[in-house]
Amino acid sequence: MGFLWTIVFMAVVGAAIGAVTNHLAIKMLFRPHEAKYIGSWRIPFTPGLIPKRRDELAKQLGNTVINHLLTPDIFKRKYFNEEMQDKATKLIVRQLNEKVLLSDKTIADWLKLGGIENIATMANKKIDEQVDIQFVQLKSRFEHESIRQLAPADWQLKADSKVGEIVSYILLKGEDFFESEEGKMTVKNLIDDFLSTKGTFGSMIQMFVGESSSLAGKVQPEITKFLKAPGTKNMLENIVRNEWEKLKDRPIVEMMDGFDFEPIIKNVKTYLTKQLAIEDRLSHSLVHYFPEVTDWTQTILVPKLTSFAFLEAEAKLEEVLHKMKLEDMVKEQVDSFPVARLEDIVLGISKREFKMITVLGGVLGGLIGVIQGLIVFITG
Repeated sequence: MGFLWTIVFMAVVGAAIGAVTNHLAIKMLFRPHEAKYIGSWRIPFTPGLIPKRRDELAKQLGNTVINHLLTPDIFKRKYFNEEMQDKATKLIVRQLNEKVLLSDKTIADWLKLGGIENIATMANKKIDEQVDIQFVQLKSRFEHESIRQLAPADWQLKADSKVGEIVSYILLKGEDFFESEEGKMTVKNLIDDFLSTKGTFGSMIQMFVGESSSLAGKVQPEITKFLKAPGTKNMLENIVRNEWEKLKDRPIVEMMDGFDFEPIIKNVKTYLTKQLAIEDRLSHSLVHYFPEVTDWTQTILVPKLTSFAFLEAEAKLEEVLHKMKLEDMVKEQVDSFPVARLEDIVLGISKREFKMITVLGGVLGGLIGVIQGLIVFITG
């Protein structure tokens, strides 16, 4: 009977020691939270293991996160694949269509959202200012430069080549005029006017040649013959060409002296304002000007932009993660995390397992007590 009580006693003592030891070991992971002192002497095993090794724990957690949990390869496998790229493309297209492209907002509304109001008035004012500036610059050039300096070389060559055509046209029209009845009357009136200014000499001429009509009939063919003569064309062409060369070297302002630009400037401003119709154009939505913009963004723009963004992000991922310094972030968060809160989290997750460890300590202690009891009985 004494043997049985010895075994039971040893088992109970061993179980109690094992359970209490494991329970204390678990508690000592976190408790006490701070170091305890007796005078200047720090009590051993204070603070607990985790509070005491918090810096090392934080550093190791940071290294673990960056080297094993949030590595570039993991990000690439998780986020930089065709499925995620397709999802991103569809999301961007959907949001772009709903919020922008198919929105009822006009261009003026979008500009207003961007803080730009009265854009039509501002634009028309700018147009007027630019017209004034351009006309001032043009007039300034007219004051100092000639046709030869301002006109393009090919324009001047074309004008030079047209001199002969202009002279031929003038002579042809002159022939037609002097051969007509109107031309005959013009010649007669010119003769009458000439003779009337000569007094007696004119009367004497009129007595010899007869009436001015007959004199006009004689003069008219000579005028026509003169206009048809080859030398007349050459002479007139040389005169026109020489005058044209002189004209090209004169400042343009001399030929436009007294010319009022204000009506032209006003008409140009009115024309531009009317043709541009900025206020009317801003009153339409984006899809009004780009009916196929949704198809274009869905099939071309967004896929290309998304593909480019994914490629660039993937290429820069390792550099970005390095610059983010995730290990330092984890370390800072662990350092700033209250130990009591960390203890509650760990115990809340592993409470059952810790109880089982305590029970297991008691079981092992009890077995050891039984074994000790047998050894005592045998050796006793």
